[in-house]
Amino acid sequence: TSSFNALLKTLEAPPPHVKFLLATTDPQKVPVTVLSRCLQFNLTRLVPEEISAPLAHILTVEGLPYEDQALALLARAADGSMRDGLSLLDQAIAFGGGRVGADDIRAMLGTVGRDMSLNLLSALASRAGARLLEGVGRIHELTPDFGGLLQELLGFLHRIALFQQVPATLAADDPERETLEALARVLAPEDLQLFYQIALLGQADLPLAPDPRTGMEMVLLRMLAFRPVDQEGRVSVVAGGVETRPGASMPPRPAVPTGAAGSGPAGEKRLDAS
Repeated sequence: TSSFNALLKTLEAPPPHVKFLLATTDPQKVPVTVLSRCLQFNLTRLVPEEISAPLAHILTVEGLPYEDQALALLARAADGSMRDGLSLLDQAIAFGGGRVGADDIRAMLGTVGRDMSLNLLSALASRAGARLLEGVGRIHELTPDFGGLLQELLGFLHRIALFQQVPATLAADDPERETLEALARVLAPEDLQLFYQIALLGQADLPLAPDPRTGMEMVLLRMLAFRPVDQEGRVSVVAGGVETRPGASMPPRPAVPTGAAGSGPAGEKRLDAS
């Protein structure tokens, strides 16, 4: 309290040659008497484009070769912080021996190629469970950051959803345009929204899983297991990788074997198998 009181007196009558710049992540802890004498600027997180542009300028001035996709990866990894982006750029220059390439950045960050992420989405669109798990296995061999992989999938799902509603949002020179257009044609909008929601919530489940691969597999299998309700309130069920819609013949239920739990001596009720 005494320190803030001393600061308040200084702020009320500052020396003419001094300007005070106060920075805090918790302005609620600063007394109102101090805040009332300050101009407040709330600094927001930078979007990836605002980070990648200065990084490109720095590399151009320094005469270092780089790939645009590499800068996009660095900007996304900076997570809204220009300072973190600059630190990552220093690491990338050292890691690549003076060249900033996309493959080197993926190796440095522990991320996987975008083609592998798109292959997972393709397997989801085809409801191919075996191909989906095979893709996860190949990615696991690269010791990736599965949290980053989920964010990559979320980004693709977002772009596909935008394209389905407003096709002009997908640039004509987008390197993944052809693949995203194909996925947009085979993925129903309601499935797309469900996949996005499951992946979004799955990020919180990954640290709780026995290991990252198990958590990732369960998130993807959850996308295969659940389907949205149709307009008539009916639900499509996927069992064993085969989609069964209302009205289709369901596989017979296994009978409860004699002596199984729920079957008792004569006179006692046995649990219904259904």
